[in-house]
This record gives sequence, C-alpha cells and structure tokens, in this order.
Amino acid sequence: MKYIIYTLGCKVNQYETQAIETLLAEHGHSPAAPGERADAVIVNTCAVTAESGRKSRQALRRLMGENPGAVSCVCGCWSQTDAGAARSMADVVWGSADRRGFVAAVERAAADRVKLDGVDEPFRRRTIEDLPAGAFEGHARAWLKVEDGCANFCSYCIIPYSRGGVRSLPAERAAELARGLAGEGYREIVLTGIEIASWGRDLPGRPSPAELIEAVAAAAPGVRLRLGSLEPTMLTEELCARLARIEGLCPHFHLSLQSGCDATLARMNRKYGTAEFAAVCGRLRRYFPGCALTTDLICGFPGETEEEFAATLEFIESCAFAAMHIFPYSRRPGTRADAMPGQLTRAVKHERVRRAQAVAARMRRGYLAGRVGLTESVLFETEEDGCCLGHAPDYSVVRVEGAGLRGLVKNVKIRAVSGEMLVGAVV
Repeated sequence: MKYIIYTLGCKVNQYETQAIETLLAEHGHSPAAPGERADAVIVNTCAVTAESGRKSRQALRRLMGENPGAVSCVCGCWSQTDAGAARSMADVVWGSADRRGFVAAVERAAADRVKLDGVDEPFRRRTIEDLPAGAFEGHARAWLKVEDGCANFCSYCIIPYSRGGVRSLPAERAAELARGLAGEGYREIVLTGIEIASWGRDLPGRPSPAELIEAVAAAAPGVRLRLGSLEPTMLTEELCARLARIEGLCPHFHLSLQSGCDATLARMNRKYGTAEFAAVCGRLRRYFPGCALTTDLICGFPGETEEEFAATLEFIESCAFAAMHIFPYSRRPGTRADAMPGQLTRAVKHERVRRAQAVAARMRRGYLAGRVGLTESVLFETEEDGCCLGHAPDYSVVRVEGAGLRGLVKNVKIRAVSGEMLVGAVV
C-alpha cells in the first residue's frame, strides 16, 4: 500500500506521525513518491484552535482531490473532539490514541473498502500508548514521547478533552528506548509530551520528572538531551539543582507563559502568577548561566484591557526571552474562554501581536548578538547552498561553510549574526 500522511499541530503530533510511519513500514507499506497516486491518505489532525480544525478538514479535502479513489483516514485531536464532522468526511476515523489499531484500520479499509471508527472516551484511558521512538528519515535528532494527557484545564484549551488525563511512560521504559536511539546513532533526544511537567503523577510513588530525565541521560551517555515545553511550576529549586548535574542536558528551556498580566493569567486558569514565573527565570539562569529561555504568548485574550496588555509587554521585556512564539487568541468552541464576555476584535488582537512581536524581535537580536565570540557545540542536520546548518545546545541555528557535517557534532566559533541565524567556523 502506498500512502500520504499530513500532520498538523504540535511536536507530539509530529512524534506520533513518525510512529505511524514506522508501524506502516513494519507492515510493508511505503510513502507514495512525488506525483504517485496513493492508496490511502492520512491526516493527523489538530484541534488546539478552531482554525486548526479548519486546516485539518482542508488538508483532507486537498489530499482526496489529488488522490481520487484513495481511502481517506483521519486521526488526532480534531477527529477526537469533532468525531461527527470527521465521520462525514473520512472512511477511517480515529482519535488521539491506539495508533496500532489505526494502522490496522487503514490497511483493512484500503483492502476491503469499508468504513471504520475507533474514537474512544479519552478520560477512560489509564496507561500511555507505547509507541516506537525515533525520527523522520535523515534527521539527526530523535523524539521520545514520555507523557500524554493534561489535567490543567486552562480556560482557552480543548486538549484535556481530546487527550484525557495524565499518563506517563515509566522511567525504565523511557531509558530502554533512549538506549536504543543512542545505539542507532542519534546525537540528540528530545523528551516530549502534552504536559511533561506532570510526568509521574499517575505512577506508583509519584516519582519526580527529575528521575525520568536522570534515567534517560544515564541510558544514553554522550547524547544531548533536550526538554520539550515546560510548565514553570515544575522548576523548583530541587529540580533545577538535579538538572544542573546532568551532563548533556541542553540549556534551553521553553516555558509556557501565555500572558504577563496576573489578572489575565487568572482568567486563563493558569497555575502561577508573574512573580513566580520571574523567580523561575532567575532560578534557571542561576543554575544554567547563559541559558536560552523561550516562551509562548497569547494576545487579545477575552477581557484583556490595554492596561493589562501593557503590563504583559513590560513583563516579557523584563524576562529577556531568547525567542517567543506569539499568537492572537483564537476562540475554540467547547472551552470556557469561548463563552467569556469581552471578546476582542480581530484587528485589536493582531495589532497587539504586532506590538509584542516588535518587543520579541528586539530581545532576539540582543540574545543572538550576545552569542558572538562564543564557541558552541553544534549538531549539524542539513546542508544547503554549500553550507551546513545545525542547532547549538540553546537551539540557535548555526551555519558554517562546507559540506559533509550532517549528523556530526562539532565545536563552532560564532563570528556573526545573519538574520535569525548565527554564522561561524568549525574549530
């Protein structure tokens, strides 16, 4: 069977697409070549905003138009939360779990031309699905999913309803998978999950995330270890002290902020205030001098006044982030925020995004300029136009002239900044 798979959404979705492709390959199936007609089209969907759902539907329609006669298949968060709409469009409708069952359903639907449905009740899930770890072909960095589900119930977010409660991969299993990835030659492992700060709360004894990270690092010595998005509340003094002792842990921490105003954070149902967030930033910089702190920001949340937004701008500048992902608030049916009063216009939201991006760009330029003159350990991943590109431990993109470095880690003296990239020479 020849297939085409299209992925929307977060790093977890990308990881799960890689796992689906691994399972399909184990069953003897392969991706359709460019221009080749597929027997099955698969869309791994996203539901984080209403726009994500629209893009998921649009992707399925486009792929079906390009591959008439193919069996149509969807999985992921949109088909989990909007199963009725998904059933009206696709032959195979799956949710955000049981990828092995999904692969078997795709095979059967392609062979027998039947419609199949595997959408379950996410809050009845009790264990994490053990999926193949790895990466897309040609990548030097691998992903390892260690957690699924979320119990935060932020007022703007549908994900707890599409993913269910927290489910953790036991540390010994994560270590086993990490050992296998190191043996396959990967030079960096990214620990990912829907909410990895909650790792362990469902396991016997409620182990700390530090135990997981220490176990993975011990199982893959010499391999860089990078953490996915983190809730700031997890980064206690004890955890930071333990993390600082882990050799190979990348000093890059992506902290979920969302707003720099306490009143807005309360409406979002976030579990921290700006004082606690600022303390976490200071703590990380104390244990990891020169580390990169990055974040997400939502502009134009319901009820956000001009004064609240001004407080957010002042706060983000005080944090001196290395990079930011900035989004306008997008209404999502089924969330509390969708029914809140004080919904702002599209124009106001996008104007606030523009202002926040200006602050973020200024901080980004300052951060990159501060890297000039340093020597960075760079994992090279791609080659283009006579240059090799890779990532430093702080996740900055680094470019050097030359070829033949893909998959290698080299020390690079940073000479200059070019746009969003650092430019240097191997030493």
